[in-house]
Parts: sequence; C-alpha cells; structure tokens
Amino acid sequence: MLRLRTPRLELVAATYEMIDAQLHDPRRFETMLDARLPEGWPPELTEDVWEFTARQLLDPAAVGWWMWYFVRDRPGPRAAVGSGGFKGAPAPDGTVAVGYSVIAAHRRAGYASEAVRALTDWAFGTGLVARVIAHTYPHLGASIGVLEKLGFCFDGPGEEAGTVRYALERTPAGPG
Repeated sequence: MLRLRTPRLELVAATYEMIDAQLHDPRRFETMLDARLPEGWPPELTEDVWEFTARQLLDPAAVGWWMWYFVRDRPGPRAAVGSGGFKGAPAPDGTVAVGYSVIAAHRRAGYASEAVRALTDWAFGTGLVARVIAHTYPHLGASIGVLEKLGFCFDGPGEEAGTVRYALERTPAGPG
C-alpha cells in the first residue's frame, strides 16, 4: 500500500477496495484505514465522483494518481481528516492537477498545507511531473492561502466557470 508521512499525517493512496468499503461498509473501511471516521465523512465529493475514482483504480498503475486519504496520526488517536489527490496521471507535458478537502471540524489546523505539500513532493519525485496545477474559487481565501503558502502562483482562469488556476513548477535539483 502506497503511503506518505508528514509530521502529523499519514497519507494513504486509495485503492478500489478502499473506496468500495468506504461507500458500502464504513466499519471495514475504518479497519482498512486504521483510523476513526469523523462526523461528516466523506469529504465534499458526491458518491458518483467516488465511484468514478474507484473505477479508475481498477488499474493498479493508477494508484497514487487519484485519491489519497489524510489520516491524522498525532496528536491523539488516528482519525481521517480529509482527502485529496490528483485528477489522473500526468498529461504528456508533465502537468497534473491536485485537489483537496478537509473535514470542517479539522480545518484551519494546517492539515491541507501539510497534505498538499506531501502530494506535490511525491508527484515531482516521480520524475513524471513538471507542473502541478490547482483550481479554486476566488472567494475561497483559505484554499488560496494553502496554495500560496506552498509556492503556487496565480496562473489565470480555471477550467470551470468562475474558478481560477494556480500553478507550481518543479524546480531543477541543485548540486548535492
């Protein structure tokens, strides 16, 4: 199972089996994730989006390029606090889109910044990604704050009406 660690989070790459359990057997999903599910789970995605994502993950090579679960493992007991990930594998030009959501009770604690940093570092580390983009709404100051804190820059209008796009370019590795 693909996992990433940050100071307070473990990010767990979703699999088909995990999303299926999340949708149909929450107790089994909690066991698979080894974390408590908070009130309001899952984060702001429709069941159709989760099912679409699950179908993409039938291909084991897609794991990591779709959904990740954000699990707080310190302080306190392990609990799911959000989810996010990419909208599929990188495009031929090396661009990948990232998205994220944190359960309302856990917002404003830095979890989104921590998770998105880990995801972008992982994506750049694959060698397949040169640019990470994110779409948000101009009135979502907290979301824009996360992106700007991580070095993303405004990059024009987004794909959906009323959204804006932010981008982060991979920087060349300097001498060791």
